Amino acid sequence: MLVDFEALPNDSRVWIYQCNRTFSEEELKTVKGALNDFLTQWTAHGQDLRAAFEMPYNRFIVIGLDQSQASASGCSIDASVHFIQSLEAKFEVDLLDKMNVSYKQGEYVAYKSLIDFKKMAKNRAVSKNTVVFNNLVATKGEYLEHWEVPASESWHARFM
Repeated sequence: MLVDFEALPNDSRVWIYQCNRTFSEEELKTVKGALNDFLTQWTAHGQDLRAAFEMPYNRFIVIGLDQSQASASGCSIDASVHFIQSLEAKFEVDLLDKMNVSYKQGEYVAYKSLIDFKKMAKNRAVSKNTVVFNNLVATKGEYLEHWEVPASESWHARFM
């Protein structure tokens, strides 16, 4: 069951997929339509899942799930990963590689490999004040409060 992202409680589970590039306007329409279709019919053991999504900066896919009525099962999580893989194939993008870092350079969202990000930190091209995206947040509340933070407040701090 698809709902508005704002309607999800703050303890809802979230999954964040960062794209290696910004989606075009045409791609956004298609991705949002596919997300609508997938989440509308997403179930766990025959029960509808109360889910939502948003696409900040036109390059992240954030899927939220209210687990108060039904929790995601292994099969439903597998289905969501297969769905994301289908988007990767269709749009020739990378959404599942967790060894990459997204961070802000002004209002621009940059995307680098973890190795390059470490080198940039060593060379002081990024600092503890660089705004990074902590895609490891687990709930909507954490997402709202701790997703877009200075590197010093995230796991990225170990490289500074």
